[in-house]
Amino acid sequence: MKDVITIGEAMIAFNPNATGPMKFVNGFEKNIGGAELNLAIGCARLGLETGYISRLGNDEFGRYILNFARGEGIDVSQVEFVSGYPTSLNFKEIMEDGNVRTFYYRDKSPTLAMTADDLDENYFREAKILHITGIYPAIGSVNIAVIHRAMELAKKHGVKISFDPNIRLRMWSKEEAREVLSKILPHVDILLAGDEEMDIIIGEKDPMAIIEKAKELGISFVAVKQGDKGSVGYYNGEIVEASPVKASKVVDTVGAGDGFNAGAIYGILHDWSLEKTLHFANTIGSMVVGVKGDNEGLPYYEDVQARLGEVERIER
Repeated sequence: MKDVITIGEAMIAFNPNATGPMKFVNGFEKNIGGAELNLAIGCARLGLETGYISRLGNDEFGRYILNFARGEGIDVSQVEFVSGYPTSLNFKEIMEDGNVRTFYYRDKSPTLAMTADDLDENYFREAKILHITGIYPAIGSVNIAVIHRAMELAKKHGVKISFDPNIRLRMWSKEEAREVLSKILPHVDILLAGDEEMDIIIGEKDPMAIIEKAKELGISFVAVKQGDKGSVGYYNGEIVEASPVKASKVVDTVGAGDGFNAGAIYGILHDWSLEKTLHFANTIGSMVVGVKGDNEGLPYYEDVQARLGEVERIER
């Protein structure tokens, strides 16, 4: 049985070899990107059984992504190559302070070749948590239908639904995001969201107001991510304000939210207390920002233990 399955678009992420405006950068390194795949990588490195559902271009980039995911221990039996749809790309611009802008080349995403009928019901039957984001439905209307079918199958088989809005305003407007994502919220069991994203969806930015709205919708676990301010969570009637974990150095902020999500899901699956879960997730987020790349900084479980002081790491 899979601990976590997720559905989304994987990309080739071109990271600059220098900081500053992209127009002045002369070289890029080829890496892997995509929020849902980052989540799968983060969960797999923590030791969770993880599966990924997607479509990739039938090209060298697509094969590179598939081999990378397989090498991370992720089950890729639900990933297929499609012809006529090039694997999506993104180029990043990283400034000296770690702030990032991303430029997408994904208009003909391979995921658009997948329909709701392509989802394998047995794959959902054998999972504990389905993780989805707001990025996948933003790619195209066919993906909205796929997400709703995925949620339907998850509910049918008692699979918890984890949701990160992950709103990308380069992909759609605030109004479009609100229209689509507000219809997902009532089906969610685990909400892992940024405060600014929830402001777009429900018009509330205050964590306590977000928690109250989530409770009204029947969402059982809530974590409001606030970046360097930490996080606020709700579970089993308890509310915890978790202090931030200071990063050694901020190099690249991309992937920190995905790392947080992986940590939160790990804590939920292991029935940890809300306080322990949030601290674990905050710690992973702080580790990710210290490494350039979308998922290069996602830690293994023993790395997090060492950061938390739970084990001694012998360097030499």
